[in-house]
Amino acid sequence: MSDVNKAAEDRGSFSSTVIRIVFVILLLDLLGFTLILPLLPSILDHYAQTGDVVYQSLQSVVDWFREAVGIPMEKKYNSVLFGGLIGSLFSLLQFLSSPVTGVLSDRHGRRPLLILTTMGLMASYAVWAVSQSFSMFLLFRMIGGICKGNVSLCTAIVADLPCPKTRNRGMAMIGIAFSLGFTVGPLMGAYFAISSRTTGNVFYQTPALLALAFSAADLLFIWLMLPETLTPDVKALSPGCGDSSDLLNPLSLFHFAAVSRTKEPPSKEMGWSFTGMQKLQVLGVVYFCYLFLFSGLEFTLSFLTHQRFQFTSMQQGKMFFFIGVIMALIQGGYARRIKPGHHIKAVRMAIILLIPAFILIGLSWNLTMLYIGLALYSFAAAVVVPCLSTLVSDHGSASQKGTVMGILRSLGALARALGPVVSSSVYWIAGAQTCFLLTSAAFVIPLVLLGRATRLKEE
Repeated sequence: MSDVNKAAEDRGSFSSTVIRIVFVILLLDLLGFTLILPLLPSILDHYAQTGDVVYQSLQSVVDWFREAVGIPMEKKYNSVLFGGLIGSLFSLLQFLSSPVTGVLSDRHGRRPLLILTTMGLMASYAVWAVSQSFSMFLLFRMIGGICKGNVSLCTAIVADLPCPKTRNRGMAMIGIAFSLGFTVGPLMGAYFAISSRTTGNVFYQTPALLALAFSAADLLFIWLMLPETLTPDVKALSPGCGDSSDLLNPLSLFHFAAVSRTKEPPSKEMGWSFTGMQKLQVLGVVYFCYLFLFSGLEFTLSFLTHQRFQFTSMQQGKMFFFIGVIMALIQGGYARRIKPGHHIKAVRMAIILLIPAFILIGLSWNLTMLYIGLALYSFAAAVVVPCLSTLVSDHGSASQKGTVMGILRSLGALARALGPVVSSSVYWIAGAQTCFLLTSAAFVIPLVLLGRATRLKEE
């Protein structure tokens, strides 16, 4: 009995160590990734003033969209739209690359793929640091979009852990890394951009070099500290890339076809029953619907606060800092203590809270009402993605966790690419209140789907 207890203790200690390492890896990655966020409007203005040909070509696309949906010709709105266009390009590349990264990690291991993707990110930041034209800046974003596999790989590492309770804690810690990264990173980016101007360099050069330094530190930390969580016997069972259409066709991704088409025998313990596959597909659609609606309203939030409350960039920054702090507190306190078997209930409660949150934000006539809505919004944002990631990580065999998490990440990237375009169109065609009220009502869709997931769980 003592040997059994010692083995369990060793597994628990290993899992805790892995979670701490994953947290540091992801935090370093996200600090480098978010440095650019407050600089994007200034970067776009910089290339507009230089008369860059590629910039002017893309500006014509933005102008066409602005005129089509009736957005006023204002510098602030142009920056948000142009930034959204670049963000959609990044998300579409993530949509294409995430499933491939996941499958390759099932075949070759998490550690080698993390090293490879981190080296790719280093190359992208190096391109940004030396960029003198908008085409070079776009190249930096494209390389980053293709190589940004750290999030799906870190979730796959957590999914490899044997204990459901530990996996839940790991997903919550990933959420905390996101909250801290998106809270601290933009502040650092703004600070070092100001210091760059005082030294006479291009204002984005110091943040770019800092992002490169974060990525280099991340690579060194992965190389020295991260153990391989995928055992050789599990790697040997990996079916490989299979049919490429299963990884590139959106319908196949929604059906998790790359997971269902396997030579391994079905196993209920590994989430392989027919009902288990149905539940996985439903959870994938819930994840997509949630992020499609959420990212759309998140994007139009900048329009609303600028239009209704005349928020400056600094006030916008303080607002997102408020959101980030609440998310970190919820993830560090409540989310990581959710017991196995209670995740669907937690997701349902969080999405229900989003409905009054966005109604309050859409109808807000003073800052108190706005910030009450933002507090509810922050709670939901802190709970839904970590819980859904935990639920999805329970599915698929041990040799397919990377594929499962890669496909989930891909569906999220597709939602983030499409959501802002649809939501901003509704916002300007129908008005802010209509946009927020309609989207609030649309959250009923993932709630109904969660009911189906609950029934499948009972079956």
